[in-house]
Amino acid sequence: MPTLTIVVGTMYGGALDVAEQVKPLFEQAGYTVEISEQPTVEDVTQGSDLSLFCVSTTGSGDFPGNFVPFVRSLKDQSPSLTKLRYGLIALGDSSYGDTFCGAGRALDELLQDLGARRLGERLEIDAMETFMADDAALPWVEEWIDDQQLKVA
Repeated sequence: MPTLTIVVGTMYGGALDVAEQVKPLFEQAGYTVEISEQPTVEDVTQGSDLSLFCVSTTGSGDFPGNFVPFVRSLKDQSPSLTKLRYGLIALGDSSYGDTFCGAGRALDELLQDLGARRLGERLEIDAMETFMADDAALPWVEEWIDDQQLKVA
């Protein structure tokens, strides 16, 4: 069975909730799924066939506390991520203006700079428009699995 790692960056649990809600969709598509709440570089360099990042933005476009060591390690180690295929769900609040989904956007840029390949478009969920983030995430993941032909025969 192929594996999927859902890498979570969360401050108040919203991104973790999204990860837990979408996990069964990947299991139904034939994946073994791991959720990483304290991500490490090894989560994206070893073992997984595919990764999904669920990342909240905090402050003025900042990464949540649990995610800072992961990003710092990526920047310090600069691992080659040419084998990494990923999707990205960014959570934010548009009332913050230019920093809306800043953590997700910065992560996306960093991953691509390291050679990773994003499959499909990044989903940006606005807390001002969507009360429950999984209301936006679930249909997006269903479509992402279909569009990227991720179902395992």
